[in-house]
Amino acid sequence: MLRINRENLRNSHETPWLILDLVMLGILFVNLTWLIFDALYATDFVYGLLGTYFPAFLSAYDPVHNNFLLVDLVFIAIFFSEFCFRWVVAIVRKEHLRWYFFPFLHWYDIIGLIPTGPTRLFRFLRIFSILHRLHKFEIIDLNQTAVFRFFAFYYDVFVEELSDRIVVKVLSDAQKDISAGSPLLDDINAQVLAPRRPVITQWMAGVINNLGQSIQSEKHGEVIREHVRKSVGKAVRSNAQVSSLHYLPVIGKTIENTLEESVTDIVTTSLVNLLSDLDAERIDHFISVGMHDYTPTADALDKEVLNVVNECLELVKAHVAQQRWKSHLTEKESAIPTGKPEI
Repeated sequence: MLRINRENLRNSHETPWLILDLVMLGILFVNLTWLIFDALYATDFVYGLLGTYFPAFLSAYDPVHNNFLLVDLVFIAIFFSEFCFRWVVAIVRKEHLRWYFFPFLHWYDIIGLIPTGPTRLFRFLRIFSILHRLHKFEIIDLNQTAVFRFFAFYYDVFVEELSDRIVVKVLSDAQKDISAGSPLLDDINAQVLAPRRPVITQWMAGVINNLGQSIQSEKHGEVIREHVRKSVGKAVRSNAQVSSLHYLPVIGKTIENTLEESVTDIVTTSLVNLLSDLDAERIDHFISVGMHDYTPTADALDKEVLNVVNECLELVKAHVAQQRWKSHLTEKESAIPTGKPEI
């Protein structure tokens, strides 16, 4: 049920405008009632009926009917005056970014001022304009009305059915393109990744340089340095020539340990320098030249990647195709007590 929030009405200071809207709505009702009656009056059936039962009314109304356009111009003058008054107020209040926006936003009022049969129907739109303004200031809440909920529900049904079919069609076309196989991957590499390679290589250089600095850091690189030390120590001890030093009396073990530590420091320092010296230009050169001749058998991987993308799109299509409005309607009907009709 439509209720007026009196507190919001007072706070919005829209009471004078509400009174003006009601007055104009009454004039509009009179005007439209008269237009309908005059159209019926022009028919032979109604004219003869009035001539038989109300001859006095017939003789009194004939001058009004004969001057139909002049009488309608009186109503048009009232509507036009009210339109100009609202336009001036909108300019004073600066309701729009430009002063000339008002007639464009209220185009239906201008069309309704044209004295022809079809255009007079646009005067009905003033009713919706009044309701929208009251709803905007929260004086009334159209969301709580049964009429609004009815049209909102079926509007959502229409939009959902239409959008679902469009999305499913788009995804199906995408699947057809994906089924073409490697050309799609080639296009992605040539048109998407290649133009962004400078940014990617710069990012990779930053990551690698930061990794080198982390290894060199006393705080963060101890774990990696320890791993390098153990790996190098294991490799040194496994070497036959180095292991033979162990048989030297007195100094053999010392030489072996010194050699192990020296090799560990050299490897660690070389790794840090390698990671720190790599820049975007070297990485780009490596990608463009060093990997140019690298042609592994990647057909199986490409196929799996395309299958993954295709299956994901199938899941998206299945989810989109679900008619959620049906489940919403079912929940709504189940919430209604048995024997009580829905309003």
